[in-house]
Parts: sequence; structure tokens; C-alpha cells
Amino acid sequence: MKHVVSIKGLSKRFGRIQALNNVSFEVPSHSIFGLLGPNGAGKTTLFSVTADFLKADAGTVEVLDVDTRYISRLRGRLSILPQDAQFQRNVPILDQLVFFRLLAGRTKAQAQEEVIHSLELVGLQSYAKRRVGSLSHGMVKRLGIAQAFLGNPEVILLDEPTAGLDPAGARQIRDLVKQLQQHATIMVSSHNLDEVQELCDHVAILDHGNMVLAGSVDEITRADREYNLCLSRPLQNSELKRLSSIDGVRSIKMLSHPGADQGKGSAEYLVTLDLSADHVDQDAVIAAILRSVLDMGVTPRKFAEGRSLETHFLQVTGGQSDQDAILDSAE
Repeated sequence: MKHVVSIKGLSKRFGRIQALNNVSFEVPSHSIFGLLGPNGAGKTTLFSVTADFLKADAGTVEVLDVDTRYISRLRGRLSILPQDAQFQRNVPILDQLVFFRLLAGRTKAQAQEEVIHSLELVGLQSYAKRRVGSLSHGMVKRLGIAQAFLGNPEVILLDEPTAGLDPAGARQIRDLVKQLQQHATIMVSSHNLDEVQELCDHVAILDHGNMVLAGSVDEITRADREYNLCLSRPLQNSELKRLSSIDGVRSIKMLSHPGADQGKGSAEYLVTLDLSADHVDQDAVIAAILRSVLDMGVTPRKFAEGRSLETHFLQVTGGQSDQDAILDSAE
């Protein structure tokens, strides 16, 4: 697999604060790569070093086989959208973006063509002559992505692209990023774990400047995955044993459904699936569980993944997930 970003031994200190500490990972070509971590983990610092806004104390960053200390060699090939990208509120969108392309050495005709293409990608072509001040917050976010995509860069860095958006606006940005994946490799920094799990195919997790986990989302979440099986009625011990006997099921824990009436409400069962090499066909295991439940005359109300990227994140950063808290209180 070809890697277009290679980070090796990257360290950066601000006074007493070690923002990055010997961080190393690689970003596969045409992936959506999530850079995860709580506030202060070093995500923005890493992006800033990658874009050569900051100089590293040690280590290297290569983008498209170019050391970013020679960032001019990546002109037009690498783009970044800072979290708080600013635009002139009273200047028309088209004029602002065209000006940016003129600064990059384009002719006016070339600049206008590139800007219109980028605005079409983010669905803002009909707003080209409007002033930025007339746009909603979500539209300004889309405008920022249009700016980052100007010139068709091969690698795009998006720092917290959905921060401050409502769920509908965040969904639009995620859908847009997925569309752009066919044109470029995209790195997205975020602390929204559910969002990253949905959007990204690879991740690196930072904690206090240290890289604690990196790999494909599928590999990380399949390493030890759990499911919450919410049923229309509690199961008898014999029925639980029947589910436990299904090849691939490692254990079953029965919990009361949060908020349910203990006498009449549904019950929740946490089913841990064995994902060793002998049980790689997860869909077959899930299908067997659901068939058994239906044969028992029980209606499955919900079958959702419980051991998510969030759980792994909290484990490697020393936190505790909501599900683990429920288990601790029940045992």
C-alpha cells in the first residue's frame, strides 16, 4: 500500500509542554485518515508542523515524498483548512477565492475556472456572488473546504471541519469529505469519535503528545468487538445458553435497559463476538444470533455495535466508556 504522508519521530515542545513526543505513523494514499485526541493532545500542532507553519524540534514529515521543511516544493499539492479559517465578510465569495488563486500564480481566467469548480463540489456555485457575511455557519464551513480544494491538491488537511455545526450541517460536511476522497488523500483532526469511526478508514490516536494507537478503523474495532442486543423480553437461562453456544460468541452479559421499567421494560444483552482468525466472518455470526433470537419468538429491537472506536480510544488514553461504567455498576 502506497503511503503519501510519512511522519517519523516528530517532537515539538512549547516551554514545559511537550506537544508532540516522538510521533510516527503513515497515511495511505486516497484514505480518509482521522487524527484523534482530546483537546491539547497535539492534533493542531501536528497539522501545523506538517504544513510548515511550525518547525519541529526533532523528526521529519514527508508529504508525497517531499520533506515539508521544503514546503515550496509542495505548492499546489498540499492544502490545509485551519479550524478557524476566516474570510472577509463583505467581499463576494468569488472575488475572494479568485484572489487566492491569483496569489498562487494563476491567470484570472484560470483562477475563475478553478474557483467555480471548487464551489460546485461543495454545492455553493449559486452563492458565488454573495458576500460571506450572508452565509450560514455550515455554508462557511463548506466554503472553507472549497478553498482547501482549490487547485486539486493531492493531500488535504482538515482541522476539526465539523466543529460548531449542528447534526445536519455536520452530516453535510462528512458527505462532502467522502466525495472528495476520490480526488485526494484527506487527513481530518477531530475529537468526535463517532464521527471519525463513520468517516475515516484509518486513524492515529494522540494523547498528551504521544501516539498511542494507529491503524485501520476496521482492524482496531474488529480486534475486540461487542454488540448491544436489545430484545422485546428478557431471555431465560436456557435461551442465553443457546446463544452462547453459537460459534463465534465468546460471552453474554445481561443488563437492564437504561431507563426501562424493570418489571415491564426490555432487557439489553451485551454479546461479545470472538474475532480471532477462526471467526473472521462477523456477518455470519450476527446472522446466526438473529436467527436464534427470532426462533425463540423474541423481537430484536436493536442490534448495534457497542465496542466502538470510542471504547478503544478511552482504553488507550486511560478513560472509561459509558458502557464500561454500566458494567462496573452492574457487577
